[in-house]
Amino acid sequence: MGRTTAGKGFAVGRELREGCLIPTLGGGLCQLSGAIYNAALEAGLEIVERHAHSHPGVGNLAAVGRDATVFWNYVDLRLRAPFPWRMEVELSSTRLTVRIRSLKTVVARPAATRGGRALLTTAPQPGSCASCGISACFRHLKPDTDENPGRSAWLVDEWWPEWAAHLAQLGSPADLLLRPLDGDRWHKSNYAWDAATFRQVRSATLLTLRRAWSTRRLREQGAERQRALLAWDERLARHYARQLHPEHTHLVVAQNLLPFLWRDGVLGGRTFDVLMVRLPMHALQAQLDEAARLHPESTTCADFRAPAWMADAEAQGLTAADHWITPHQGIAALAGQRAISLPWKMPVASGAAGEGGKRVVFPASTLGRKGAYELREAARALDVELVCLGPIIERADFWQGIQLGAAAASWLDGAAAVVLPAFVEHRPRRLFAALAAGVPVIATPQCGLGKLTGVTEVPAGDAAALTAALRAVLEEGKLLRV
Repeated sequence: MGRTTAGKGFAVGRELREGCLIPTLGGGLCQLSGAIYNAALEAGLEIVERHAHSHPGVGNLAAVGRDATVFWNYVDLRLRAPFPWRMEVELSSTRLTVRIRSLKTVVARPAATRGGRALLTTAPQPGSCASCGISACFRHLKPDTDENPGRSAWLVDEWWPEWAAHLAQLGSPADLLLRPLDGDRWHKSNYAWDAATFRQVRSATLLTLRRAWSTRRLREQGAERQRALLAWDERLARHYARQLHPEHTHLVVAQNLLPFLWRDGVLGGRTFDVLMVRLPMHALQAQLDEAARLHPESTTCADFRAPAWMADAEAQGLTAADHWITPHQGIAALAGQRAISLPWKMPVASGAAGEGGKRVVFPASTLGRKGAYELREAARALDVELVCLGPIIERADFWQGIQLGAAAASWLDGAAAVVLPAFVEHRPRRLFAALAAGVPVIATPQCGLGKLTGVTEVPAGDAAALTAALRAVLEEGKLLRV
C-alpha cells in the first residue's frame, strides 16, 4: 500500500504505538489487514508473512490470535496460492466485507488454538487519547475545528423549491454545502441554494461555467447532448469528492452525481440520501423503450440510453441509500418505505386564466416521450385548436392536419385545458401553473402529480383514454366544435 500520506487520501485513524492508541494518518489499516488475513485463512491461502499486534487487547481478532498488522515500510501481510484467486473488498455504512473467490475447492486453515479451544486473552485494553484525559497533547483532536470539520455534507446540482422547503424544515441540516456556483451572485435561479443554513459553502464556479459554455453549443435534444451532460456530471462528482473529509459520514447527493460517487467508492463507509431529479435509469429506460415500441416511427424515443455500468451503479447506490427525497409521486412509490415524499411547491393562484378559453395547450416540445403521438390522435378525433409551447422535434410535418394556434403573451390565455400525456415527465411545473389559474389538466401518472383537484389522469400510451378524457373536459366547457 506504500506510505500512508494525506496526498493518497489516507485519513487520521487509530494506531497502536508503544501500548497506546493514538490518532495518526493511516491508523486503523489493521482492520483491513486483519479481515484479509482471516479471509485468507478461511480460503486456504498460504500465509507468507503476517505479524500480530504488540498488544492483544486491541480488538476481537487480536484476542483470538487472528489479527494482522501492517506498518510502512517493514511490517507487511503477504499471501499466495498455487491457483487463480481474487479478492473483493466492500465497505458499507456499517460493515467491512472481504471476500476471496476461486474456482478451486480449498480447505480452510484452522484458527490458532490450544487444546481445541480458541486462544483468548484477558489482557487489559490499551490506553487511548479518548481515555487519558490529557487534552493539551498535540495528538488530541479538538471538536469544531478545521481538523474536525463536521459530520454531514450536501452535494447538489440544480436547485428545486421543494429542496429548499425540505432544507428549511431541517433547521441546521449540514456542515458543508458543495454547489455548482453562487446562484444569487450570478443571477441563476436554478442554483439558488440558501447558504445560510450551512457552516461551510464551496462552489465549483469555473467547472460550472465551462459546463454551461460547452452544452450551450449542443442541440436541445439528442444523444450527443445527453453524453456530454453525463461527462460533466462525472467531472462535478469528482470535484465534490475531493472536497470531502473522512468525518463527513452522512451525505445528501444529487441523483445525477450518484453513479459516479458510487463507482468511485466515495459513498463507502457513509450513510447517504439521494435528491431524486428523475426516475432511476432502469425505470426511465423501460418507459422510453415502451414509447419506442408503441411508436417505432419516432425519431426520439430510442435515441439515447445510458451505459449499462452507469445504470447498474445507480441502482446499487439507490438500493444502499437511506432515503430517496422527492416530490414526484411516481418516484416516491418506487422508493416505498425509504421515500421522503415532499409536497410540490404550488405557484400563487393567478385567477381563472382559462375562463372562456377555446384552445388545448400542450406544454412541451413535440416529442414521442411527452405523449405527442397520443395527443395528435386525440386532436384529430375531436377537431380542436392546439397550442404547442416547445419546438417540433419529431419531424416538421408532425402536426399536419391539426389546427395549430400561436401561443399568447401569457401561455394560459384562452386555454380550455392543458394536456401532457407523457411517458416521462419529472418537472411538471407548467401543470401546476395551469391548476393555479383554474385550467383543467389531463396528465399521466408518470407526471407524478398525485391526487390534485383539477387533474384527470390517463394511462401513458392510451390515445383512446386520452380522447375520452379530453372530450369530457371540453364538453363540460361546451367547447367542442359541431
